[in-house]
Order: sequence, then structure tokens, then C-alpha cells
Amino acid sequence: LGCELTATTKSYTFQVDEEDDSDHILALSVVCLTDGAKDECNVVEVVGRNHENQEIAVPVANLKLSCQPLLSLDNFKLQPPVTFRLAAGSGPVHLAGWHQI
Repeated sequence: LGCELTATTKSYTFQVDEEDDSDHILALSVVCLTDGAKDECNVVEVVGRNHENQEIAVPVANLKLSCQPLLSLDNFKLQPPVTFRLAAGSGPVHLAGWHQI
């Protein structure tokens, strides 16, 4: 998995085919600012659904070029579908991870 969140592309959704009966895990490894980022707070949220099927958003990273341009999430495991959203800042923020079936 790899995606980039910017001022024009504020979200990215990872989903699998609903007819697929396999177990899927998405593991988020690294969130980092890339070339062109401003020295501002860039907040990345993970948006998913809880056990009552209500949407929940949880901030997972607050990056700033001058003090924390990169965050290792040690393969933070999520179950698709999941959306990554740039809640604050203009990015660009790159997310990297892996998908396991």
C-alpha cells in the first residue's frame, strides 16, 4: 500500500471486494511528509466503523516539518474498508504499509 494525501486529495480509501471471503489486514508502517510540505501541522486520521456501524475517526499522526516529519507506526493493523484523511494541513503526506490476505 502507498498513497499520498494533499490539499487537493484529502482522503484515500482502501477497500476489498465485498464478495471476497478472505481475511484482509492492512498494516500501516510509516507516515511522512514529502517534498513541498510546509512547516505546519498535518494531522492524519483513520476513519472506520465501530461495532455499531457508526463512523469513527481517530488521529494517528500529527506531523510538522520542523519537529516531526516522519512517524513509524510499527505495522498498525486495520481491517478494510478504511479511509485515511488529512484532517489538518496541506501535506503532501505519504502513507506506506502492506496488505495481507
